[in-house]
Amino acid sequence: MRPDVQWRLCWENELQLSDHLELSEFFRKTYEPTGAFNGKQFEGGRSWAGARPEVRAIGYDVHGVAAHMGVLRRYIKVGDVDLLVAELGLYGVRPDLEGLGIGHSISVMYPVLQQLGVPFAFGTVRQALRNHVGRFRRKGLANILTGVRVRSTLPDVYPDLPYTTRVDDDVLLMVLPIGRSMSEWPAGTLIDRNGPEL
Repeated sequence: MRPDVQWRLCWENELQLSDHLELSEFFRKTYEPTGAFNGKQFEGGRSWAGARPEVRAIGYDVHGVAAHMGVLRRYIKVGDVDLLVAELGLYGVRPDLEGLGIGHSISVMYPVLQQLGVPFAFGTVRQALRNHVGRFRRKGLANILTGVRVRSTLPDVYPDLPYTTRVDDDVLLMVLPIGRSMSEWPAGTLIDRNGPEL
């Protein structure tokens, strides 16, 4: 049975301290099962991991935050082509609600993507989520691309690391055509985010 979730769409500067604290707790509990570091990055009231979102869709139920999706407009480079996109990230569903279909209700974000005037929305997900994001492809909402590497800057500078960027070569790329058709997505096997992932 799908839970009763009410969605709130808000710009980042509309969030209050209490919102950040609640989201921080939500992300720690949602991401910690995938690795201790994944949850640790949300300590201290931090409600973002890398880049901060521009717009958030936050789903609430009677127990608090139930789901979340963040969006950030940015230019990426696909091969040699600079491309404006809305990056999707900070996606999460509270562990007790996984498998109940709440992820499909995230389509509340689609009108926002249209209002932002971007040609495409894109996001990267781990291979382990192939079946999950495959549902979006089957419903015709997204295209899943493989074999694309994504270079990002690290969200912080670490004096003990000799590098400031990382390349993910084992991710799935989810692309949603918003203002253009999928046939206009540039060819290329490397995407440069030119910043930290959302």
